[in-house]
Formats: sequence, C-alpha cells, structure tokens
Amino acid sequence: MLSAALALPLLIAPQAARADSCWDHNGSLMRLQASGNDRWFSYDQPRQSLWSSGVGRGTLLFNGQKIGDWYAGLARVFSSACPGQPLEYRVEGPVMQNPLRVVLRGTREVFANCLPTGRMTSDELIFVYRHDC
Repeated sequence: MLSAALALPLLIAPQAARADSCWDHNGSLMRLQASGNDRWFSYDQPRQSLWSSGVGRGTLLFNGQKIGDWYAGLARVFSSACPGQPLEYRVEGPVMQNPLRVVLRGTREVFANCLPTGRMTSDELIFVYRHDC
C-alpha cells in the first residue's frame, strides 16, 4: 500500500528525506531522495524543453515506495498547454542492475489542451544512476 507520501506538495519533498543520488532521465538530471521505504525522483537540472511546461529544479516527477527491488507510486506528465498542472498516474517497476536503473511503467489518459481525450497510452520512465549527489 502506498503511504501518505502520495499527498506531498508538487514541488517540495519532505524535510526528513535526504539526497541519495543523481540519475539521468530523458536528458534531465534527477535527484533521488529516500526516507525509509519512501522514494522521490525530482528534477535537479531539467532539460530546457521542459521549462515551458512549468518544470524547474525541485519539481516532483515520482513519489512512492520501494518494496524489495520494486518501486510503486505516482508519476506526473507535464504539458506546456497546462504549465503547473501535471497529470498524475500510477506507475511501478523494478530496480535493475548493470547498469543500475529504475524502470517504471504505467498507463495514463491522453490529454489535449488540458482536456481528456478518452484515449489511453502506456508510459515508461527510465532512470539511470549517474553519481552520488
């Protein structure tokens, strides 16, 4: 079961979380934070194309829990048509080795100009370990 971490504010991870490591995700440098089994991936250095979608340093992309070698929680998708209003959806997936990476998959509704279209799409978020932050 996912914890109360799912209700965290969009741009702020809890103060008790500590920065563990930095990861690459689609050309953005991400910061993985952890507190117990709770996990957060937030943007440390978002790629420039995300800025118009309201993504900046500290913007939360994923929050959830680590259960063994498995992450489960909520991811967000950002749109320049709706800056600051990300769509949340459930994702889950394994922590993999060689190279160290986390692969999260989920299904979400497709939106156009901030409105639902009734169509669904599958997403895959891949985080590849870079270094300790």
